[in-house]
Amino acid sequence: MHKNFESTADSADLLDWYDRHARVMPWRVAPEDRAAGIRPDPYRVWLSEVMLQQTTVAAVKDYFRAFTDRWPTVSDLAAAEDAEVMGAWAGLGYYARARNLLKCARVVASKHGGVFPDTAEGLRALPGIGPYTAAAVSAIAFDRAETVVDGNVERVMARLHGIETPLPPAKPELTEAAAALTPQARPGDYAQAVMDLGATICTPRNPACGICPWREPCAARAAGNAAELPRKLPKKPKPTRLGYVYIARRGDGAWLLETRPNKGLLGGMLAFPSSDWTEESPAEAPPLSADWADPGLEVRHTFTHFHLRLAIRLAQVGTAPPSRGEFTPKHAFRPADLPTLMRKAYDLAAPQFELTEP
Repeated sequence: MHKNFESTADSADLLDWYDRHARVMPWRVAPEDRAAGIRPDPYRVWLSEVMLQQTTVAAVKDYFRAFTDRWPTVSDLAAAEDAEVMGAWAGLGYYARARNLLKCARVVASKHGGVFPDTAEGLRALPGIGPYTAAAVSAIAFDRAETVVDGNVERVMARLHGIETPLPPAKPELTEAAAALTPQARPGDYAQAVMDLGATICTPRNPACGICPWREPCAARAAGNAAELPRKLPKKPKPTRLGYVYIARRGDGAWLLETRPNKGLLGGMLAFPSSDWTEESPAEAPPLSADWADPGLEVRHTFTHFHLRLAIRLAQVGTAPPSRGEFTPKHAFRPADLPTLMRKAYDLAAPQFELTEP
């Protein structure tokens, strides 16, 4: 069902506001610089968009700077070792993004001469790039008039047009509303302007309607229900899975670690061996024969679809080879390379070991 999204809202009003209030981001070209002819680097735009998926701007900034300092071009990233990139990504979460990042960089470097396609269609043909990222990179990096819709844009459109349909069923309607406002002129700046509006003024709670550039045409402001939109369907409760994580250390300070399979949660990441994660009573699965101690410690972590509780098992071991994983020498082990779940386990376990330093 198509709806008439004609509105007195004008993209020019939003762009005027953006020219004065654009957020400063390490991956952005400021509106005055774009007006002077400075173009965004598609690599930096793409990298930021991948990092920002389901992650806050505040969490991404330092990772973005570290990545671009270490790998300043897409070809540099393509040439990096998998373990280096996965380690640099550790702590940012949603690790499939890091695997897809490498796949995409290598395709751009090997098949496109290190140059990103400049259309949404061309970008979508690359590994790990879906409709949103393709539209965002196409608009922001290449000034294509693509409709870019993230959570901020959905919220702005729901309020501007008074759309009562709850999310997620409202997504097509909200996208249609966003498309009706996307201008042919300055679409890259406009895409960032709508996102900035949602992030700084049309916020989830306590929107600052009095200083919004679209306050006059906003249906939700007129109705007095801006803070209630967009409506959302109730979330299903998350199940809890249980398991064990095994942390072993040799007398020389080496830690037993493994690289998790590429597919699945924490895919390709460095980790301590663990059992299967199940909703029923999990079976123990130690990676080597040892006197495993139960210190009464538990790691708790929440993924997108479930909560996880891992009971910690500790062992001071000798030179017997493990059935899986390998010992990483003390000098080569960096806790910062661990994903957040495993870093939590390390932080709980490390003080329990009383070792004689070699």
